[in-house]
Amino acid sequence: MELNDLIQKFSHSSGNQIKAIFSTLFIAGNRLQTLFDHHIPEITLKQFMLLTMIRQSEEQLTFTKLGELLGCSRQNVKKLAQALEKKGFVAIRQSSADVRASTIEPTDKMKDYFDNIFASYQTQLKYLFEDYSEEEIKQLFQLLMRLYGGIDHLEKKLELAEKGSL
Repeated sequence: MELNDLIQKFSHSSGNQIKAIFSTLFIAGNRLQTLFDHHIPEITLKQFMLLTMIRQSEEQLTFTKLGELLGCSRQNVKKLAQALEKKGFVAIRQSSADVRASTIEPTDKMKDYFDNIFASYQTQLKYLFEDYSEEEIKQLFQLLMRLYGGIDHLEKKLELAEKGSL
């Protein structure tokens, strides 16, 4: 089966289009992870995303908060952080605000990594979106931000269903 066959098969109704969008998000995520895992030196895409969150934050972030931001569990963040700590990119510390929580602090190696490798990553992102106009990028951004709202809505519905409230 070819991609064009799938597009044709799923283009006739909004119900099928929703299924195709969901499948595409999943498959695109896997393909991007595979591509970047093979082309980002020293770390995986998930580790890179964690480092990016740490780099962008102006406050100390706990494993729990980073998990919320990345859409994964606290345990997954801890596992990623421990691997990054072994590689020298971060230091795991006890939170100054809550002794029960751990935070992740950047090291000089992480700063050097972004100073030297981040340009390559940005070039790859440019290649990914080079066929889009600025207006298309703006529209895609807006639609993906709305998708986050849909994910939040689904999470709430599923939590209520688990509690027997629906």
